[in-house]
Amino acid sequence: MRVKKIRVKNFRNIEECDIDFSDGVNLLYGNNAQGKTNIVEAIYIFSRGKSFRGRDDSELIRFGEEGFNLFIEFESNIGKENLEYSLYGKERKRKKNGYNIKKVSEMIGSFKSVLFYPDDLGLVKDGPDKRREFVNIASSQCYSSYLKNYSDFKKALENRNCLLKMINKGFYVDIKEIESWSESLAEYASFIYISRIEFIKKLGFYANKFMNEISGGKEIIKIYLDSDIDEDCEREKAKEIYKDKLKSNLDKEIAAGVTLYGPHRDDIKILINEKEARIFASQGQQRSIVLSMKLAEGEVIKEISGEYPVYLFDDVLSELDDERRKYILSGVKDKQLIITSCSRDESEGFTDREIDVRQGKFEIRE
Repeated sequence: MRVKKIRVKNFRNIEECDIDFSDGVNLLYGNNAQGKTNIVEAIYIFSRGKSFRGRDDSELIRFGEEGFNLFIEFESNIGKENLEYSLYGKERKRKKNGYNIKKVSEMIGSFKSVLFYPDDLGLVKDGPDKRREFVNIASSQCYSSYLKNYSDFKKALENRNCLLKMINKGFYVDIKEIESWSESLAEYASFIYISRIEFIKKLGFYANKFMNEISGGKEIIKIYLDSDIDEDCEREKAKEIYKDKLKSNLDKEIAAGVTLYGPHRDDIKILINEKEARIFASQGQQRSIVLSMKLAEGEVIKEISGEYPVYLFDDVLSELDDERRKYILSGVKDKQLIITSCSRDESEGFTDREIDVRQGKFEIRE
């Protein structure tokens, strides 16, 4: 998969721009707060359906303007495609290959990318929420129905939690209502579990391969899903396990006022040399683990979808030493990489296209 072109209008600090990208390594360079990350953000929106920074799309509109428009042209294994997204007032418009689409889920999965930015360095040390988010984003690009099942799961969870809180506060609730939501919850949870377990098994294999290469064979990592299900099983079996846990622990959940079992409680455990990375990994090891996981994410997407995603590296080269930087830049011969950096020196000798960024303006340097 390759980004060929992006057009941006009234997005963040960018009034208007039209950028063509090379199929290889593209470097966006310039001082801080010039607009480098804004381009990465604009590209990434087409993968995830929303920004990786900020909660409200209204925050993305250039100051003093009424809305923004984004257009991306890319090449996938089915040919040339394009996506468009605009927001004016409260009206959102999305298009795929020129045709209007109503739901963000119709856009996600068409354009695939792997994002690596400074906050990702917390994947090892931060809490389970960040690791679950990582798996959810990656899985939604691998499995076409993941996003819908996860969205349905969250709605069922919200309704079930509402009933549990009502009982906890002394209100009458027909137990059959809870049983109905438990059935729905188990249905969606089983799909999420099967998707996650498949993704994480593949991720662990590739991540360990990359970690082995980065460390010169000195370090081994293992990644596994820590969930309510402690056995390999088919979806129907997983569904029955969830149903049983929700039924047999209902009194405990009423006392807590929340659902205590399900994918929303999962964690992704990471071991380095058989020790828990969250506790024992050094800062350098943490960087290597996250880098390995991001590169592995791309390999899993390639294995499942049949093509590599676009790699977006936003201001992370400066966080890596020379050896890790060279490892990334020398290993992307058949992939497209879009990098942002304050310095041209960090990727010298590896770039195919360099773009000078100044106050929301973009100029290709030959």
